[in-house]
Amino acid sequence: MKRDFLHITDFSSAEVLETLDIAKEVKAKLKTGEDYKPFKDCSMAMIFTKPSARTRISFETGFYRLGGHALYLGPSDIDVGKREPVKDIARVISRYNDIIMARLFAHAHILEMAEYADVPVINALTDYNHPCQIMADILTIQEHRGHLHDLKVVYIGDGNNIVNSWLRLAQRVPFHFVCACPDKYAPDIDTVNAVKKTGLSRIDILHDPLAAAKDADVIYTDVWASMGQKHEKEERMQHFKDFQVNKAVMAAAGENALFLHCLPAERGLEVTDGVMESKASVVFDEAENRMHVQNALMLKIMGKV
Repeated sequence: MKRDFLHITDFSSAEVLETLDIAKEVKAKLKTGEDYKPFKDCSMAMIFTKPSARTRISFETGFYRLGGHALYLGPSDIDVGKREPVKDIARVISRYNDIIMARLFAHAHILEMAEYADVPVINALTDYNHPCQIMADILTIQEHRGHLHDLKVVYIGDGNNIVNSWLRLAQRVPFHFVCACPDKYAPDIDTVNAVKKTGLSRIDILHDPLAAAKDADVIYTDVWASMGQKHEKEERMQHFKDFQVNKAVMAAAGENALFLHCLPAERGLEVTDGVMESKASVVFDEAENRMHVQNALMLKIMGKV
């Protein structure tokens, strides 16, 4: 049966943890230069309607280093949902490739693509969620803390697709998640309620960053205006000006807290340069781990492990 990775909840709790173990194993193989080519003679179509340096580099490099060939298809190559129906694109690309990676705006498009594709589809981001990023985040946290027990993650900023993915993870891995955001920028209420219904994790939506940060193991933030929201930037800066991750926020969290950011960062806005360059910052380990965890996810849904 075909497997896709569109949401973290597409995997069971055991599969989420198993994927982290696979990522660590594959990462070690690459670090030692082991001849490991499970994607030999495989091709991946990478569909981008929403550009990203890290996503393209991490997927293309990772797939190549494990023996495969990745084909970049930008907005001028495939205008998803505009030039031709998504269901037609999905079925055509499936005839040529072994896996599809798509980074899109509309979440409905990734769902439709997975429905009609005959090969596995992996979600590299939609406006609703960003599951590969959060898998890389949790791998990074596990590497630095040595475990995931008694974890408190505090996200400060917009209740966006990153937050929705953390909420999906909270339905599979128990931890305390706090979203500190302005009133009108709260995360998707249906996703919040789904977490609460499982009773697995504690979820708090707060509006005071310093109070939220108290005793956090992880402080996380993202840009205040994502791609497609830049026309709102001036308005958002007014709403978010008190939600910057700075020295005071990190002090409230404590000296052992980690700082994460999915990048790119707008230094001086959502985070200060001092925090980005501090010993608490693991953002570049986090960025590297995108490649390793994505390799693990593709190995899993392609039946290579």
